[in-house]
Amino acid sequence: MPDRNELLERGIEMLREPVVMDDAVDARVMRAVAGLPTPARPGPLSRAGTWLLQPHAIRVRPAVALAAAAAVVLAAVGLRERGAPERSVQPLASAASESAPVRFMLVAPSATMVSLVGDFNDWEAGATPMEGTVTDGLWTVTVPLAPGRYRYAFLVDGASWVPDPAAPRALEDDFGRPNSVVTIGGT
Repeated sequence: MPDRNELLERGIEMLREPVVMDDAVDARVMRAVAGLPTPARPGPLSRAGTWLLQPHAIRVRPAVALAAAAAVVLAAVGLRERGAPERSVQPLASAASESAPVRFMLVAPSATMVSLVGDFNDWEAGATPMEGTVTDGLWTVTVPLAPGRYRYAFLVDGASWVPDPAAPRALEDDFGRPNSVVTIGGT
């Protein structure tokens, strides 16, 4: 049986052999490539959004993970004692008023249409369309919400149900779809 290095060398030699293509196929491919437009270079926000949406492997030692978890818990306790908000979606006005405008944001560079759906609009797909551009992929909408707790998600291109990556997930889930939760005011 050949050893590993010998097999590797044979594989490399096979890959170095030129590939013979039919001239007619080669000409068709070259004509097709010549007619393609040059793709535009994506902007930094689009590249960042694409990077954020891709899975990445992270290796952490157990002691480091335990220390990081303890730091997060201590930070959360410290923030809660100082009265910091528990949500990532922030009201733009004081929660003491009857309703406060709340801005929702999603980075979805490949989306052509995004809607906000939730308890506050009876989960209707077209009730709260978000404004954004395909070039930078940032979609936003501001919704006036009375104090309370709301479940919500983003509906991307009318088909993909996406929870807010910057907000906590809702514990209860009536229809098997992931939802996020936002709490306005002290409730």
